[in-house]
Amino acid sequence: MKFQKPDQRPITGKKSILKRVFLFVAGSILALILILAIIVYSWTFTEHGRLDPEVAVALKLMPVLPDPNTVSPAEAVKLLRNPGRPSRNKSIDICHVEDRKIPGPLGDIPIRVYQPFESGSLPILVFYHGGGFTMGDLDGSDSFCRKLSKLSGAVVVSVDYRLAPKHTFPAAAEDAYTALAWVAKNAELISGDNRRIAVTGGSAGGCLAAVTTLMARDRGGPSILYQVLCFPSTDQSDSDFPSHTLYAKGYYLTYEWLIFFRKQYIPNESDRKHPYASPLLAADHRGLPPALVITAEFDPVRDEGEAYAEKIKNAGVPVRLIRYSGVVHGFISVPFIRKANQAINESVTALKEAFSKGISEEKEM
Repeated sequence: MKFQKPDQRPITGKKSILKRVFLFVAGSILALILILAIIVYSWTFTEHGRLDPEVAVALKLMPVLPDPNTVSPAEAVKLLRNPGRPSRNKSIDICHVEDRKIPGPLGDIPIRVYQPFESGSLPILVFYHGGGFTMGDLDGSDSFCRKLSKLSGAVVVSVDYRLAPKHTFPAAAEDAYTALAWVAKNAELISGDNRRIAVTGGSAGGCLAAVTTLMARDRGGPSILYQVLCFPSTDQSDSDFPSHTLYAKGYYLTYEWLIFFRKQYIPNESDRKHPYASPLLAADHRGLPPALVITAEFDPVRDEGEAYAEKIKNAGVPVRLIRYSGVVHGFISVPFIRKANQAINESVTALKEAFSKGISEEKEM
């Protein structure tokens, strides 16, 4: 008796069906990716030029801030603030993190100290957070400071200065300087070297970093080795810059909010031209530490930062200015933006060179 082999066609048919399903699903996914790419690409076009794709996506994901003129000042501040909010950066393990309170002009100033590894006499980077002088805290800057400390090898000291409108000018500036002076005097307590101190910050924090260099020069110390100013707001007066108008709306930070921040922090108009409020307007910029100034193309305060770089350069201060194209105000703290990482790496490289130079000069002496 001959046995007939089972018919294999049904099995072949199943494989064919599965293959077709797979190809359909894969094709659908590729089509969806292509559609999304086209949509994102369309978002990059603006009347003022092209945004980077990551920035275009970030702008779509960010909540739209209302016009501050449509709400009361108290409501506007409440809307902006979110104390203890999680940082937008992934937390980074670091050797040691410590919260401290140091004596301030009108009460204690909270600071957070980041130590990258077990060692003494490390360089020190004093960090001032942004937020228009009205918001921001230690928690919101935590992961960013961890990253700065780990990459630079420096002890980072984050300063929780007093905020407007409860505390108006010069509260933030005085807290910023007081913290700097404390760090220089107590460097050994935080495993730091007071001969190698730098300052940094973004936006309002960039303004405060610049202000502390003026205050330190005017008040006879402490010595600051270097400053990194990220998209700094350097003029709180009524000066007019082209970027104020060009990027007044549509790029998250609006010119209306700049005016709002200015009024909350410096309600007295005559104080807005004070050099400790508007470092760009200082009568003399000689004797300040070398600087790296980072600006963003689509930023209403872009021209203020670039004007400051030019001003201190003309005063004989070594300065490097980098404008990042296709990005907006505050881009450096958004982790999925490639140019944010580039800017951080540029900052870290500049700081390391400055700290290294500080050691060399100390040995020569």
